[in-house]
Amino acid sequence: MDTYRILGPLEVTVDGRAVPLGGRKPRMLLATLLLDPNTTVDVDTLVEVLWPDGPPRSAVANVRTYAHTLRAAVGDRVHTRSRGYKITVAPDELDMTTFEVRARAGRLAEASALWRGRALADLPRSPVWEPTLARLEELRLSVLERSMATRDDVIPELRGLLAEHPLREELWRQLVLGLHRSGRAAEALNAYADAERVLATELGTRPGLGLRRAQAVINQAAINAGVFPVCQLPLDIPDFTGRRTTVRRLVELLRGPKPVVAAVTGPPGAGKSTLAVHIGHHLAGLFPDGQLYVDLRHTHDALAYLMATLGIPDDGGTDAVRVARYRSALARRRILLVLDNATDVGAITPLLPGSGGSAVIVTGRRAMPDLPGAVGVPITALSDAEAGDLLARIAGRRVREEPDHAAEVLRACGNLPLAVRVAGAKLATRPAVPVRVLAHRLRDERRRLDELTIGSMAVRPSVTDSYERLAPEAARAFRFAGLLGPDPFPGWALAALLDRPHADDVLDTLVDANLLDVAGSTPRYRLPDPFRSYAGERLDTESRHDVQAATRRVLDAYLALATHAAERIPVPFFGLLPRPGTSVAGAGDPVEWLAAERATVTALLSVANQLGLHDHAWRIPAVYAPFFDLRGRWDDWQRSHEIALRGARGAGDRHGEAIVQRNLGQLHLYQDNYPAAEHALDEALRLFTEAGDASGVGITLAGIGTTLRNHGRYRGALALHHRARRIFVRVAEPNLEAVARIAIGVDLLAQQRFPAAEGWLTGARELAADIGDQHREAHALQRLATLRGEQGDPERALDHLAEVTATFQQLGDDHCVAYARQHTAELCLRTGDRERAHELLTTTLDAHLRSGDRRSAEEVSHLLDQLS
Repeated sequence: MDTYRILGPLEVTVDGRAVPLGGRKPRMLLATLLLDPNTTVDVDTLVEVLWPDGPPRSAVANVRTYAHTLRAAVGDRVHTRSRGYKITVAPDELDMTTFEVRARAGRLAEASALWRGRALADLPRSPVWEPTLARLEELRLSVLERSMATRDDVIPELRGLLAEHPLREELWRQLVLGLHRSGRAAEALNAYADAERVLATELGTRPGLGLRRAQAVINQAAINAGVFPVCQLPLDIPDFTGRRTTVRRLVELLRGPKPVVAAVTGPPGAGKSTLAVHIGHHLAGLFPDGQLYVDLRHTHDALAYLMATLGIPDDGGTDAVRVARYRSALARRRILLVLDNATDVGAITPLLPGSGGSAVIVTGRRAMPDLPGAVGVPITALSDAEAGDLLARIAGRRVREEPDHAAEVLRACGNLPLAVRVAGAKLATRPAVPVRVLAHRLRDERRRLDELTIGSMAVRPSVTDSYERLAPEAARAFRFAGLLGPDPFPGWALAALLDRPHADDVLDTLVDANLLDVAGSTPRYRLPDPFRSYAGERLDTESRHDVQAATRRVLDAYLALATHAAERIPVPFFGLLPRPGTSVAGAGDPVEWLAAERATVTALLSVANQLGLHDHAWRIPAVYAPFFDLRGRWDDWQRSHEIALRGARGAGDRHGEAIVQRNLGQLHLYQDNYPAAEHALDEALRLFTEAGDASGVGITLAGIGTTLRNHGRYRGALALHHRARRIFVRVAEPNLEAVARIAIGVDLLAQQRFPAAEGWLTGARELAADIGDQHREAHALQRLATLRGEQGDPERALDHLAEVTATFQQLGDDHCVAYARQHTAELCLRTGDRERAHELLTTTLDAHLRSGDRRSAEEVSHLLDQLS
């Protein structure tokens, strides 16, 4: 029988005889195949493993040679496939799969016996292997922990394993309890202190519930013996980061001579417990009689626990008698009481001192306005800088070396300290894994909470605890809020999802539970990123029909509001909006409304595409096209219209497809992608002609004419623009006719036919002025400025451009303002005004970069280089 062994140094035997495998690279190739047996591993992955610092040109040929070497050693088990290579092994031939089978079957000793040391110990670790090796190591340790739980003679073995794996809390728990059972209480407490210190130093976290319960067993025994001091604060985390203003406020509150109750509240994972413990240690000297700590989530009778800790006899009696006895004892002392994870104000009130010099810090997720005498101290997620510092302290210099990927990790964590600590711990315990690998894993929102888990630290349980305390309607609102994307959304959008006239009550509930952020006076709401991932998981409990119906309702509302806003944009759009449907008046400036709702609409479009809501998937992007054009949002235009094209085709709406193709053609023209523009515009022309839409045909002909002009085919461009103008005259569309007249003037200007160009451009300007189209009037004047410059009259050209810039600014067209300033700067360069040119070009470059106009940005950068 052949055997393949990777749970230790790589070994292969054939018919009981060890097989030589060649040098390091063939062995690494074999190891990569065995880690994913019976599956084709693509050549790119193999190249990344064999040459992590960059492959040679002959890499693919070298891989082929190494595969041939392996085939000579192990026979035809190594197969060549079109995309890569595969090794065929039976489950009982590979120690990795045998180990997994035995572990699942509970054959723990047999499973452990397969390990001969660290997996692939004789080979350098590759980041590509890391997920599989980490999973195997985790399973191995789990097997060891389970097997030791049934044995008594494990203390030496536990110490050895902890030397190798000091962050495994279950090993520490078993050591603490094992020492305690052996009557070695002092050693048990020292072991707990060692565990607490290691976890704080390496991961910046406190021991988990299991280890804390082991400590509680020992503490209670010591208290019963009357020898344990009243000093119960967990270890202060050494890498406590940020919160300077909050720390300063708490210190000022708790230093006073009278009893003070500080209620620290915030969302799950915000670091409330960490903050309370940090403050407790910071102020320990002010409370000489001790510091008490109670985790209310896991303490059944907090009053009984505190009375026992303080040595107060609990002889029964009514609750009022017990509370009075407890408060009398506190009144004679100066103690800091930390009540962690409070959920019920009624249960906390009896624990508060009535007089004396003691103080209390209460932590909880909900605001506590009804807690007697409490001063609220709300906290939220960390700032970007604080979160970055925390991640760097835990994970080391890699965070500074990969700032963009680190920022992506922090965004996925929502800057919540718990999530950041988990991410940092994952990086700290996997030193070979680049930050980019973790960032890539966290992009998948459906798997994000699986990634934000390590050992006893996990984000999901903390969110689950808050979610499960919600009333059914608030829980449903939380689930559906995840559909609205990562940016702030209006309250009416959630009401539409829930099919309710308003959602103020459930929104208030979610805000009070610190599961939903609120911003602005309007207001708008936002789910932090990890919470949105959790909402997505919980949304799976809803039927597809209900999710589809909810999404259709909110998209209907957005389509009606967006249609009304698009119709009121002050700059007429050179394109077509979808045929009129429902239009609902919205409040305020239409451009600002479209800007505010853009991100939420984008998130909903992806959902619409997934749910097959094809009509919405194309209509909403088409309605948004005038906004994208006005504000130069080219990336949004591209992404939304890719979805729109699929939507129009899915809906079988050929006229809708024509509108989308025309819009894409216009975008490609802006991007100087002429082949793509020509393809999209040709498709649009065919579909508009088929539909008998004369305006659509004329608009598309004008776009095709522009592509011809950009190729230097001026006569063809001129013919198409004349043809478009005649169509616009026939259908009585003077705004569109003005555009065609400008295009004709530009065609003539390109041929240096200046008198004819001036006539068409002047006519376009007059027509635009007659119909009140300031935008087209400014465009015509800008082209006339070009003409004045060509005719040797720069002063008049600059006067024209000053008027053009002012008009575009008034209309809010930032894109056209940038072009006008760039044109002005070029004229300033020609007239020798270098200082003014530099000022304009610097402003223009920033505008082009914001809009994504890379070609124009390159042109401006080149001009700035000439000035430097």
